Amino acid sequence: MNNHEFFDILTAYQQAKEQGVSSVLITLVALNGSSYRKEGVRMLMTKKGEFVGAVSGGCVEKEIWKQAQSVFETKEAKVMTYDGRFRLGCEGTLYLLIEFLKLKNHQIEKLKYWIKERKSFELKSHYSIEEKPWSGITKVDCLEDSFPLSVNKTSKFKEVLNQTIQPWFQLYILGAEHDVAALSQQARFLGWKTTVVLSLTSNKTLRDFAGADAVLYKAAGDVSELTFDDQTAVVLMHHNYARDLLFLKALKRKQSLYIGVLGAKKRGIQLCNDLLSEDMEVSETFLENLYTPTGLHIAAETPQEIALSITAQIVQLAKAHKKATLLQKITHV
Repeated sequence: MNNHEFFDILTAYQQAKEQGVSSVLITLVALNGSSYRKEGVRMLMTKKGEFVGAVSGGCVEKEIWKQAQSVFETKEAKVMTYDGRFRLGCEGTLYLLIEFLKLKNHQIEKLKYWIKERKSFELKSHYSIEEKPWSGITKVDCLEDSFPLSVNKTSKFKEVLNQTIQPWFQLYILGAEHDVAALSQQARFLGWKTTVVLSLTSNKTLRDFAGADAVLYKAAGDVSELTFDDQTAVVLMHHNYARDLLFLKALKRKQSLYIGVLGAKKRGIQLCNDLLSEDMEVSETFLENLYTPTGLHIAAETPQEIALSITAQIVQLAKAHKKATLLQKITHV
């Protein structure tokens, strides 16, 4: 589950709670076979029948609504099964934990704060599907605090789904032209936290970049307020060679998943050559994470197509990185 999806669920729950409307949390805790979505995805459903999030392609919601009525009435969690092999040909059986969601206001704000501040935490869904009645409970586990999301008090469950909510994926776009606006819109669609970095003399503001969360005004090469980790992508879109080079020099010591530079391949090679001519100790990791020209090769021409090619490349790399990290953890177990 992506952190922005969980943030949307928390926001919707908070609004429903303020209106006096009950909500249940649905978690796909186990899967036998294939399905549209994988274990760990979650969805909120209110007593009014409003849905936020998705645990399938839309085929399971009616059955969830029926099954959830007993949870609304008794506040006792349950695990329902949905066999898509006989109903829709999805070739998978879904095990869905339905819990009566109950969080205190300070717990909601704490979770939202962790997400906004890009802190990682774990969601642990304890459940049972061996002995009826099937049931379960989801808990939050963080270095700062630990608490359940639902009112279910039973704790003797044989299975557990551990899920780490990673820091909110962030994108820094360095530039101010039309393609920057298109990229910030595409990033918002994907749920990324996006910051546009402008020159000190720029007369543009946040209103010029629909989808962006913030703008920073920086001198060329100044990355002092930017934070970097493996959930960070940077795209240089200045249309200015000297400015791109100064920022690359500043970024060469920073950790990030992706650094993309807009422009022709020849221009990118020259940037790398100039960078290496001044510092032969540039790390291999930095060069491996540097993509110039930025974006997948899809013959993109318009700002919107360019934005699509860039975000698609970043998503591709993020998924590959996640898979590699998971394999590394399994290897060390």
